[in-house]
Amino acid sequence: MARIAGVDLPNKHVDIALTYIFGIGRSSAAQICEKAKIDAKRFINDLSAEELNELRRLIENDYKVEGRLRTEVALNIKRLMDIGCYRGLRHRKGLPLRGQRTRTNARTRKGKKKTVAGKKK
Repeated sequence: MARIAGVDLPNKHVDIALTYIFGIGRSSAAQICEKAKIDAKRFINDLSAEELNELRRLIENDYKVEGRLRTEVALNIKRLMDIGCYRGLRHRKGLPLRGQRTRTNARTRKGKKKTVAGKKK
C-alpha cells in the first residue's frame, strides 16, 4: 500500500486514490498525474518506486495538504471569530454561514433538536 503525505492510499486508479489526501480533489489529482506523466487509470500498486517518489515530490512542493492545510483553515476560522464579523459569529454559534434558512432544516449544523417547553397561560 502506497503512502503519500502521511496517508495510506488504497489500490485504486491513481486519480481516485490521490483524492484520499485532504486538500486534493479530482481536478488537482488529474493535474498531478499530468505533471508526473503517469496514466491516471493505472492502479496505485502498479506504480514503480520512482513514480511514487515523483508523486510525493510534486505534492510536497506544489500543494498544501493534510496538516498544513487543516491548520490554515482552522486559523482562518479563528481569525473570523476574533474580529467578530458575521461569519465568525455564525461559526461561534454553530449555525449555517452562507445564508441558508434556519427555521427548518439546518439540523446538520445546529445538532440534535433541543425541545423548548410550550408557553404557559
